[in-house]
Amino acid sequence: MKTLLLLPLFVMLVFSGHHTQTPPDRSQITVLSFKWSKGRQPTDTSGPEKPMPARAMTQADKNLDRNVRVNDPAGMRDPNADTVDVRGGALEKSVRDAEKPQAKPVNAFTYQAKIHNASKQIVEIVFWEYQFIDPAVPDKVTRRQFLCGVNLKPDKDQDLQGFSLSGPTDRVSAAGFATSASPFQEKVVINRVEFADGKSWTRKDWNAGEIKTAYQRAMATPWAPNEMCRAL
Repeated sequence: MKTLLLLPLFVMLVFSGHHTQTPPDRSQITVLSFKWSKGRQPTDTSGPEKPMPARAMTQADKNLDRNVRVNDPAGMRDPNADTVDVRGGALEKSVRDAEKPQAKPVNAFTYQAKIHNASKQIVEIVFWEYQFIDPAVPDKVTRRQFLCGVNLKPDKDQDLQGFSLSGPTDRVSAAGFATSASPFQEKVVINRVEFADGKSWTRKDWNAGEIKTAYQRAMATPWAPNEMCRAL
């Protein structure tokens, strides 16, 4: 995820009067297909690791590099490796690793969409949402929004996949769906597109301000190298 490319949106969220640069045409990002499913996703329940205690500095530490260069043969064992501090630190690390809670799977939903870039520019950021519309109450729309970092070249397709603990409706949990069949009308909407040349397109009736807190939370931690999308 290229954080710098998201700065224009951050400014737009903070200053409501900001107008982003918009291509003269539409976003030219076409939704080819979409689907959702329920399943189990691992969740890391461990907290941040506490730093290991540093061992005491000894005279051997200060002289080790010099001795290696001058007197010690290649491959000689570090004399500090057998000190009480080092051995105690290794033991404590083993205990922490054994006590560290394992990632526990939780009920979750997977939302997928396949998009096509019909523009002549490379797409790098996509904000999109999966909508569920209750036929009995058409005005009631449940929306699951996602932020994705891509490298979608012109005239190419891209599969987007986001995970969320929230299902098609706020009133039903993942465990409450016996099958993947949905009683709702479904569609995927592209809310915002950011291009490699610095231009962007935003859907006219999309309110970016409503995702301000979720956006800041999504950007608060580093993205994994293979992580494409995060829920908003």
